[in-house]
Amino acid sequence: MTDHRFLTLDVFTSVRFGGNQLAVFPDARDIPEDSLLPITREFNFSETTFCYPPDNPAHTRRVRIFTPTGEIPFAGHPTVGTAIALSDLTHDAGPGVAGAESRLVLEEGVGPVPVTVRVERTGVAFAQFAVAKLPEIGPSAPSRGVLAEILGLDAEDILGSPLSPQAISCGLPFLLVPLRSVGAVSRARVRLDKWEATLRSSWAPEVFVFAKDPEGGESHYRARMFAPRLNITEDPATGSANACFAGFLAARAHVQDGTLRWTVDQGIEMGRASRIEIEADMAAGAITAIRVGGRAVVVSEGTLRRP
Repeated sequence: MTDHRFLTLDVFTSVRFGGNQLAVFPDARDIPEDSLLPITREFNFSETTFCYPPDNPAHTRRVRIFTPTGEIPFAGHPTVGTAIALSDLTHDAGPGVAGAESRLVLEEGVGPVPVTVRVERTGVAFAQFAVAKLPEIGPSAPSRGVLAEILGLDAEDILGSPLSPQAISCGLPFLLVPLRSVGAVSRARVRLDKWEATLRSSWAPEVFVFAKDPEGGESHYRARMFAPRLNITEDPATGSANACFAGFLAARAHVQDGTLRWTVDQGIEMGRASRIEIEADMAAGAITAIRVGGRAVVVSEGTLRRP
């Protein structure tokens, strides 16, 4: 029997049992390749990460990210959670020192991802990463009527131009669907038969729905993400989708220069409230950088026993 140390974290939250669950193996060198997916399925979280020495010695770790259906090149909540798990700013004995800051570079399938981790006044760690790939626009989205059928909504619930649905990728593609109200976000459900017939084989089969939430301010949104292809009925917090969302909003902001900021609540309908903070830098009307940030807390630490 071989033991492998792991941590679990709740990501995009400052309280345990909220946010999105993540398992992290800080040193996966002794785990055989054919065990990575079974281990991921054993945890059955939306993602599990396995860390290795970096290919570039100037970087922190090489990180492989697995969902229960296989490996993916990039994901947001694993990036935030893994950075906090690896950071020497947080300790098993208690919270880190307020104001401390650490900079890491994680080698992911999409490329090197820089992450800054800092400890806030409360002792909770906050991590923010910059995407390795700026937004790529995909093929045209299905019609509002088709999307309404997939989501169990009325066509009027889905906004049109200039906020029309759009497929976007910052390393992992999502279909972004703007809805008329927070109520419509809460009512959305993926009808698998309709999804199978129209989106399963598309460029962006994962669906991210959102609406402005005026209770949180002018720059606050409510969102949900459905990913049947990844065997994730619904994800409580999706950093990679929110990176795409920052690109979607920035492209429609009519701002030439400066930094735009938004906050997004996700996971509310699942009982795992998450808060994602997103930013986009603009220069001469073009997006030059996108950042995604959030908090995470360690929930457990242990060893996995492998035959």
